[in-house]
Amino acid sequence: MLVVKKSSNEEENKENSNLKKPVTTEVKYHSLMPSCKYTPVAPFPERLINHQRHPSIKTLQPSSKISQISFPQFQIPCPDFNFIRKINTEFGKKTLFDRKDLNSQTPVNVIQRALALYPIEEVAFSFNGGKDSTVLLHLLRAGFFLHQVDNGHSNGDLSTHASTFPIRTIYFESPSAFPEINSFTYETASSYGVQLDIIRQDFKSGLEALLKSKPTRAIFLGVRIGDPTAVGQEQFSPSSPGWPPFMRVNPILDWSYRDVWAFLLTCKVPYCSLYDQGYTSIGSVNDTSPNALLCIKDSGKEKFKPAYMLSDGRLERAGRAKKLPQKVKDGVKGLESHQENTPSASIIAVGDEILSGRVEDELRHLLCRKLHSIGWNVSHVAVVSSDVDSVAQEVENQKSTSDMVFLYGGVGPLPLDVSIAGVAKALGVCLAPNEEFEEHLRNLYGEKWSGDSNEMAKLPEGVTELLLHEKLPLPLIKCGNVIVFSATNVNEFDQQWDALTNSRLLATTGSFVSKHFTTFLSDIEVAQPLSKLCFEFPNVNIGCYRKSRTGPLTITLEGKDEKMVEAAMEAVSTRLSSQ
Repeated sequence: MLVVKKSSNEEENKENSNLKKPVTTEVKYHSLMPSCKYTPVAPFPERLINHQRHPSIKTLQPSSKISQISFPQFQIPCPDFNFIRKINTEFGKKTLFDRKDLNSQTPVNVIQRALALYPIEEVAFSFNGGKDSTVLLHLLRAGFFLHQVDNGHSNGDLSTHASTFPIRTIYFESPSAFPEINSFTYETASSYGVQLDIIRQDFKSGLEALLKSKPTRAIFLGVRIGDPTAVGQEQFSPSSPGWPPFMRVNPILDWSYRDVWAFLLTCKVPYCSLYDQGYTSIGSVNDTSPNALLCIKDSGKEKFKPAYMLSDGRLERAGRAKKLPQKVKDGVKGLESHQENTPSASIIAVGDEILSGRVEDELRHLLCRKLHSIGWNVSHVAVVSSDVDSVAQEVENQKSTSDMVFLYGGVGPLPLDVSIAGVAKALGVCLAPNEEFEEHLRNLYGEKWSGDSNEMAKLPEGVTELLLHEKLPLPLIKCGNVIVFSATNVNEFDQQWDALTNSRLLATTGSFVSKHFTTFLSDIEVAQPLSKLCFEFPNVNIGCYRKSRTGPLTITLEGKDEKMVEAAMEAVSTRLSSQ
């Protein structure tokens, strides 16, 4: 939190009467990296914010804290390092650089070490227009300046890189990117002399092509703890197996959400205008919305406060829940498929014992029947191994295409109980102790509970909702649109399902009406008539199966409009009887 102390009310009046006069303030910064217990703090004081900030960088006027003297040959605005040194001593643990200990883990020191290890021609910077990479851009400029000074270059000897940002910068342009992100990226490049390498491929393929054309040994990334890709990374981390070989350099890895905004606001660094519209974490147009926690009502209309007003940085990615894709409509104009108004569900079972055939999965069949009974359509069923990455990948794939994902197996204190960690990784959050859940565990296990060493009390941070019910010894766990069952048998599952349906969390959209027709006709004989019927009755699901290759063919008709199902049944009977 930024705490501002003013000497008197008279000083405040002077500031309001003459905004051009600088005000001496004492700025103290308190890190918000969450520990076991977390206390949200108040947002940044309104008086520290420049509300007149124009969304276009090109029209911005340098503030009193921005100068052009630290990089005299660059002729572009850069942070005044006297000012950065000042706030550097007041940021507490989040110092920007340490001139006495060059081996420290502060961001600029990490940058300087990287520039000492790798030639400038063999390093790159991945810029995406977001707040984190915007911070890193300015830290890189500071780091390069200090690197040059430490190597004996005077300010007048920097002409080699005059008027340009010296580190090769890559930008992965995507058709699903926000227009504001694209505009901000290109305007920033123009304003700060950044030479962009535009890549219009996915990240992995683009890197492979880049490294082939331009040898690159290290890439600066704006990755922070809590990002989906930050798991297991350090300030210097080699690329993952299967990826092109390079060193990932993460100068702001241990910065929190509040640290980022402290830098942007205190240094008055321009940032993308979407952050002033309530976006706190920006991905693509398909998976990003304004953070609902910043929503306010103004004359009956919804508006959003700026991103820096989010008081709980752990909820930074609350606006990154995947937007459900629009339901696919049938080719007939005005006729929609039978699934248009039917919620979709994905089921994920976790367990090596299921994959090996040692244990029969009874819960899968039971859950499919229960979902079907309340009018839900099960669109996907999968069994994955007891591995964090396998669980995370499957959850990531399904949570964006299904209204709800149901997961069971792999929940508990054993080494292979990795489901909760996999869900956290898929949602891009960390695991953190949940005091409410720990209390339930303590009541359940009594003296056997060892809270200090047991990992069961750790749940996905900032996205977990506990669903309580008097008949359940432990609450159900809901993370976004993912529900985790802890049941290990049919009886336990029945109890948890009853508690879930009693919570009214799952919408009941009406039961399916089912009919079936049996025939001894061959598959070839029924194929064409059934294809035509599917076109004529798009709101009816028409399927067929045989219990044996020589047995009769059973044709099923299912939908939520009883009259439509009856009409389809009559049509099937008429068409096939004439064969």
